[in-house]
Amino acid sequence: MQQSHYLPYRDGKLHLRHLKALPLSSSVNHNRAPILMLHGAMSNGRVFYSPSGKGLGCYLAEQGYDVYVLDTAGRGESEPRISPDYHMGQTEVILEQLPIAHDFVLKHATAEKVHWCAHSWGGVLMASSYIRLAYLRKQVASFVTFGSKRTIKVKSFRKTMMVDLFWNRLAPLMTKYQGYLAADKYRLGMDNESRLSLLQTIDWVRGDWIDADDQFNYTEAVQNIDWPQSWFIAGKKDFVLGNPSDVKDMMKECGLANADYTLLAKRKGFKRDYTHGGMLTDKLAVTDHFPLVSDWYNRF
Repeated sequence: MQQSHYLPYRDGKLHLRHLKALPLSSSVNHNRAPILMLHGAMSNGRVFYSPSGKGLGCYLAEQGYDVYVLDTAGRGESEPRISPDYHMGQTEVILEQLPIAHDFVLKHATAEKVHWCAHSWGGVLMASSYIRLAYLRKQVASFVTFGSKRTIKVKSFRKTMMVDLFWNRLAPLMTKYQGYLAADKYRLGMDNESRLSLLQTIDWVRGDWIDADDQFNYTEAVQNIDWPQSWFIAGKKDFVLGNPSDVKDMMKECGLANADYTLLAKRKGFKRDYTHGGMLTDKLAVTDHFPLVSDWYNRF
Protein backbone atom coordinates (compact mmCIF):
# COMPACT_ATOMS: atom_id res chain seq x y z
CA MET A 1 0.00 0.00 0.00
CA GLN A 2 1.28 3.47 -0.88
CA GLN A 3 0.47 6.85 0.61
CA SER A 4 1.68 10.33 -0.28
CA HIS A 5 2.58 12.90 2.35
CA TYR A 6 3.08 16.57 1.51
CA LEU A 7 5.39 18.42 3.87
CA PRO A 8 5.18 22.23 4.02
CA TYR A 9 8.35 23.78 2.65
CA ARG A 10 8.93 27.47 1.95
CA ASP A 11 6.22 28.55 -0.52
CA GLY A 12 5.36 24.99 -1.56
CA LYS A 13 5.50 21.41 -0.37
CA LEU A 14 7.78 18.39 -0.48
CA HIS A 15 6.34 15.07 -1.62
CA LEU A 16 7.23 12.00 0.44
CA ARG A 17 5.91 8.64 -0.75
CA HIS A 18 5.31 6.08 1.99
CA LEU A 19 5.53 2.47 0.84
CA LYS A 20 3.97 0.68 3.76
CA ALA A 21 5.55 -2.46 5.17
CA LEU A 22 3.69 -5.68 4.54
CA PRO A 23 3.45 -7.98 7.59
CA LEU A 24 5.06 -11.16 6.28
CA SER A 25 4.50 -13.27 9.37
CA SER A 26 4.27 -13.12 13.13
CA SER A 27 8.04 -13.51 13.25
CA VAL A 28 8.69 -10.22 11.45
CA ASN A 29 10.62 -7.75 13.59
CA HIS A 30 8.21 -4.84 13.89
CA ASN A 31 10.94 -2.67 15.43
CA ARG A 32 12.81 -2.40 12.13
CA ALA A 33 14.08 1.06 11.34
CA PRO A 34 12.35 2.70 8.34
CA ILE A 35 14.23 3.47 5.14
CA LEU A 36 14.49 6.95 3.57
CA MET A 37 15.41 7.03 -0.13
CA LEU A 38 16.82 9.92 -2.16
CA HIS A 39 17.09 10.21 -5.95
CA GLY A 40 19.89 11.79 -7.96
CA ALA A 41 20.18 14.65 -10.47
CA MET A 42 17.65 14.95 -13.33
CA SER A 43 15.56 12.41 -11.47
CA ASN A 44 12.85 11.97 -8.84
CA GLY A 45 11.63 9.40 -6.36
CA ARG A 46 10.02 7.22 -9.01
CA VAL A 47 13.39 5.65 -9.66
CA PHE A 48 12.70 3.64 -6.48
CA TYR A 49 9.02 2.73 -6.97
CA SER A 50 5.99 2.62 -9.23
CA PRO A 51 2.28 2.76 -8.39
CA SER A 52 2.02 -0.84 -9.66
CA GLY A 53 4.51 -2.05 -7.06
CA LYS A 54 7.77 -2.26 -8.99
CA GLY A 55 11.16 -1.01 -7.80
CA LEU A 56 13.49 -1.46 -4.88
CA GLY A 57 11.32 0.57 -2.51
CA CYS A 58 8.28 -1.59 -3.18
CA TYR A 59 10.35 -4.75 -2.88
CA LEU A 60 11.67 -3.76 0.54
CA ALA A 61 8.16 -2.84 1.67
CA GLU A 62 7.10 -6.37 0.71
CA GLN A 63 9.92 -7.64 2.93
CA GLY A 64 8.46 -5.83 5.92
CA TYR A 65 10.19 -2.43 5.81
CA ASP A 66 8.47 0.95 5.94
CA VAL A 67 10.02 2.86 3.03
CA TYR A 68 9.77 6.61 2.44
CA VAL A 69 10.86 8.13 -0.89
CA LEU A 70 11.56 11.86 -1.17
CA ASP A 71 10.99 14.07 -4.21
CA THR A 72 13.31 17.02 -3.66
CA ALA A 73 11.83 20.48 -4.17
CA GLY A 74 10.55 21.10 -7.68
CA ARG A 75 10.75 17.45 -8.76
CA GLY A 76 8.29 14.60 -8.90
CA GLU A 77 5.13 15.57 -7.04
CA SER A 78 6.80 18.30 -4.98
CA GLU A 79 5.53 21.82 -5.66
CA PRO A 80 6.08 24.29 -7.15
CA ARG A 81 7.75 22.65 -10.12
CA ILE A 82 11.16 23.79 -11.32
CA SER A 83 10.73 26.75 -13.67
CA PRO A 84 12.70 29.81 -14.80
CA ASP A 85 11.74 31.44 -11.48
CA TYR A 86 13.13 28.57 -9.38
CA HIS A 87 16.35 29.62 -7.65
CA MET A 88 17.24 26.86 -5.18
CA GLY A 89 20.17 24.46 -5.52
CA GLN A 90 21.64 21.47 -3.76
CA THR A 91 22.51 23.34 -0.55
CA GLU A 92 18.80 23.54 0.29
CA VAL A 93 18.50 19.77 -0.13
CA ILE A 94 21.44 19.17 2.21
CA LEU A 95 20.52 21.63 4.95
CA GLU A 96 16.72 21.79 4.72
CA GLN A 97 14.86 19.26 2.61
CA LEU A 98 16.59 16.05 3.64
CA PRO A 99 16.44 16.95 7.36
CA ILE A 100 12.74 17.81 7.04
CA ALA A 101 12.01 14.43 5.45
CA HIS A 102 14.22 12.62 7.96
CA ASP A 103 12.48 14.23 10.94
CA PHE A 104 9.06 13.40 9.49
CA VAL A 105 10.01 9.75 9.02
CA LEU A 106 11.26 9.48 12.61
CA LYS A 107 7.97 10.79 13.96
CA HIS A 108 5.65 9.06 11.49
CA ALA A 109 7.30 5.66 11.95
CA THR A 110 7.85 6.20 15.69
CA ALA A 111 11.48 5.25 15.17
CA GLU A 112 14.78 6.08 16.82
CA LYS A 113 16.84 5.70 13.65
CA VAL A 114 16.36 5.79 9.88
CA HIS A 115 18.25 3.87 7.18
CA TRP A 116 19.47 6.19 4.41
CA CYS A 117 19.53 4.89 0.83
CA ALA A 118 20.41 6.87 -2.30
CA HIS A 119 20.90 6.60 -6.04
CA SER A 120 23.62 8.47 -7.93
CA TRP A 121 24.06 12.13 -6.88
CA GLY A 122 21.58 11.57 -4.08
CA GLY A 123 24.36 9.69 -2.30
CA VAL A 124 26.58 12.78 -2.41
CA LEU A 125 23.79 14.95 -1.00
CA MET A 126 23.03 12.46 1.77
CA ALA A 127 26.73 12.15 2.65
CA SER A 128 27.02 15.94 2.73
CA SER A 129 24.03 16.27 5.05
CA TYR A 130 25.43 13.55 7.32
CA ILE A 131 28.82 15.25 7.49
CA ARG A 132 27.45 18.70 8.14
CA LEU A 133 24.55 18.09 10.55
CA ALA A 134 25.90 16.49 13.70
CA TYR A 135 22.50 15.97 15.33
CA LEU A 136 21.43 13.70 12.44
CA ARG A 137 24.31 11.26 12.73
CA LYS A 138 23.08 9.41 15.80
CA GLN A 139 19.71 9.00 14.06
CA VAL A 140 21.04 7.31 10.89
CA ALA A 141 21.04 3.51 11.09
CA SER A 142 22.96 2.82 7.86
CA PHE A 143 24.00 4.34 4.54
CA VAL A 144 23.51 2.53 1.20
CA THR A 145 24.24 3.99 -2.24
CA PHE A 146 23.77 2.84 -5.83
CA GLY A 147 26.18 4.34 -8.36
CA SER A 148 27.13 7.30 -6.17
CA LYS A 149 30.29 9.26 -6.91
CA ARG A 150 31.49 12.72 -5.91
CA THR A 151 33.96 13.18 -8.77
CA ILE A 152 34.21 11.74 -12.28
CA LYS A 153 37.83 10.95 -13.01
CA VAL A 154 37.34 8.13 -15.48
CA LYS A 155 38.54 9.02 -18.98
CA SER A 156 36.64 7.86 -22.08
CA PHE A 157 34.96 9.17 -25.21
CA ARG A 158 31.58 8.60 -23.57
CA LYS A 159 32.61 10.64 -20.53
CA THR A 160 33.87 13.44 -22.78
CA MET A 161 30.54 13.60 -24.60
CA MET A 162 28.23 13.18 -21.60
CA VAL A 163 30.07 15.21 -18.97
CA ASP A 164 32.70 17.49 -20.49
CA LEU A 165 30.65 18.63 -23.48
CA PHE A 166 26.99 18.27 -22.50
CA TRP A 167 26.83 18.63 -18.71
CA ASN A 168 29.69 21.10 -18.26
CA ARG A 169 29.20 23.25 -21.39
CA LEU A 170 25.93 22.78 -23.27
CA ALA A 171 23.62 22.33 -20.27
CA PRO A 172 24.71 25.61 -18.59
CA LEU A 173 24.05 27.44 -21.89
CA MET A 174 20.59 25.89 -22.07
CA THR A 175 19.81 26.99 -18.52
CA LYS A 176 21.11 30.48 -19.22
CA TYR A 177 18.37 31.00 -21.79
CA GLN A 178 15.66 28.72 -20.37
CA GLY A 179 16.27 29.50 -16.72
CA TYR A 180 16.48 25.78 -15.91
CA LEU A 181 17.34 22.46 -17.57
CA ALA A 182 14.15 20.95 -19.06
CA ALA A 183 15.53 17.42 -18.86
CA ASP A 184 12.17 15.67 -19.16
CA LYS A 185 11.19 17.68 -22.26
CA TYR A 186 14.39 16.75 -24.04
CA ARG A 187 14.36 13.20 -22.65
CA LEU A 188 17.65 13.73 -20.86
CA GLY A 189 16.39 12.34 -17.58
CA MET A 190 13.33 11.65 -15.43
CA ASP A 191 12.95 15.23 -14.20
CA ASN A 192 14.18 18.79 -14.54
CA GLU A 193 17.19 20.44 -12.93
CA SER A 194 17.54 23.96 -11.64
CA ARG A 195 20.29 26.17 -13.02
CA LEU A 196 21.86 26.65 -9.59
CA SER A 197 21.85 22.94 -8.81
CA LEU A 198 23.42 22.19 -12.20
CA LEU A 199 26.23 24.70 -11.68
CA GLN A 200 26.88 23.42 -8.15
CA THR A 201 27.15 19.81 -9.30
CA ILE A 202 29.58 20.84 -12.03
CA ASP A 203 31.80 22.54 -9.45
CA TRP A 204 31.80 19.51 -7.16
CA VAL A 205 32.29 16.87 -9.85
CA ARG A 206 35.40 18.53 -11.25
CA GLY A 207 36.61 20.44 -8.21
CA ASP A 208 36.72 20.61 -4.44
CA TRP A 209 33.99 19.46 -2.06
CA ILE A 210 33.25 22.96 -0.78
CA ASP A 211 29.85 24.60 -0.37
CA ALA A 212 29.39 27.43 -2.84
CA ASP A 213 27.20 29.44 -0.44
CA ASP A 214 29.28 29.60 2.73
CA GLN A 215 32.54 27.80 1.79
CA PHE A 216 31.97 24.92 4.21
CA ASN A 217 34.73 22.39 3.46
CA TYR A 218 33.33 18.86 3.43
CA THR A 219 36.69 17.27 2.65
CA GLU A 220 38.14 18.68 5.86
CA ALA A 221 35.06 18.00 7.97
CA VAL A 222 34.74 14.36 6.91
CA GLN A 223 38.10 13.54 8.48
CA ASN A 224 36.47 13.50 11.92
CA ILE A 225 33.25 11.65 11.02
CA ASP A 226 32.17 8.25 12.33
CA TRP A 227 29.91 6.56 9.80
CA PRO A 228 27.17 4.00 10.35
CA GLN A 229 27.36 0.63 8.60
CA SER A 230 27.69 1.57 4.90
CA TRP A 231 27.43 -0.20 1.57
CA PHE A 232 28.40 1.16 -1.86
CA ILE A 233 26.97 -0.65 -4.89
CA ALA A 234 28.26 -0.13 -8.44
CA GLY A 235 27.26 -1.44 -11.88
CA LYS A 236 29.73 -3.03 -14.28
CA LYS A 237 28.19 -1.16 -17.24
CA ASP A 238 27.89 2.12 -15.38
CA PHE A 239 30.59 3.63 -17.55
CA VAL A 240 30.27 7.32 -16.64
CA LEU A 241 27.67 8.46 -14.08
CA GLY A 242 28.69 5.97 -11.41
CA ASN A 243 31.80 4.31 -12.75
CA PRO A 244 33.04 1.70 -10.23
CA SER A 245 36.42 3.43 -9.96
CA ASP A 246 34.74 6.76 -9.14
CA VAL A 247 32.47 5.04 -6.60
CA LYS A 248 35.56 3.68 -4.87
CA ASP A 249 37.11 7.17 -4.92
CA MET A 250 34.08 8.50 -3.05
CA MET A 251 34.42 5.73 -0.50
CA LYS A 252 38.03 6.72 0.13
CA GLU A 253 37.23 10.42 0.28
CA CYS A 254 34.58 9.76 2.92
CA GLY A 255 36.89 7.54 4.95
CA LEU A 256 34.81 4.50 4.03
CA ALA A 257 37.42 2.51 2.13
CA ASN A 258 36.63 -0.55 4.26
CA ALA A 259 32.85 -0.27 3.95
CA ASP A 260 30.91 -2.97 2.11
CA TYR A 261 31.26 -2.77 -1.67
CA THR A 262 29.55 -4.79 -4.39
CA LEU A 263 30.08 -4.74 -8.15
CA LEU A 264 26.98 -5.88 -10.03
CA ALA A 265 28.64 -7.88 -12.78
CA LYS A 266 28.26 -11.29 -14.39
CA ARG A 267 31.76 -12.25 -13.34
CA LYS A 268 30.67 -11.65 -9.75
CA GLY A 269 27.77 -14.07 -10.09
CA PHE A 270 25.01 -11.66 -11.05
CA LYS A 271 22.65 -12.15 -13.99
CA ARG A 272 23.66 -8.98 -15.78
CA ASP A 273 26.36 -6.33 -16.03
CA TYR A 274 24.15 -3.53 -14.70
CA THR A 275 23.93 0.05 -15.94
CA HIS A 276 23.53 3.22 -13.88
CA GLY A 277 19.74 3.18 -13.90
CA GLY A 278 19.41 -0.55 -14.45
CA MET A 279 20.65 -1.27 -10.94
CA LEU A 280 17.23 -0.11 -9.76
CA THR A 281 14.98 -0.54 -12.80
CA ASP A 282 16.12 -3.68 -14.62
CA LYS A 283 13.51 -6.45 -14.47
CA LEU A 284 16.14 -8.96 -13.38
CA ALA A 285 17.14 -6.90 -10.33
CA VAL A 286 14.17 -8.07 -8.26
CA THR A 287 15.43 -11.66 -8.23
CA ASP A 288 19.12 -10.85 -8.59
CA HIS A 289 20.41 -8.32 -6.06
CA PHE A 290 17.26 -6.90 -4.43
CA PRO A 291 17.19 -9.94 -2.11
CA LEU A 292 20.78 -9.16 -1.10
CA VAL A 293 19.73 -5.63 -0.15
CA SER A 294 16.94 -7.02 2.02
CA ASP A 295 19.36 -9.49 3.61
CA TRP A 296 21.81 -6.67 4.30
CA TYR A 297 19.15 -4.64 6.11
CA ASN A 298 18.10 -7.74 8.03
CA ARG A 299 21.46 -7.66 9.82
CA PHE A 300 20.09 -4.81 11.89
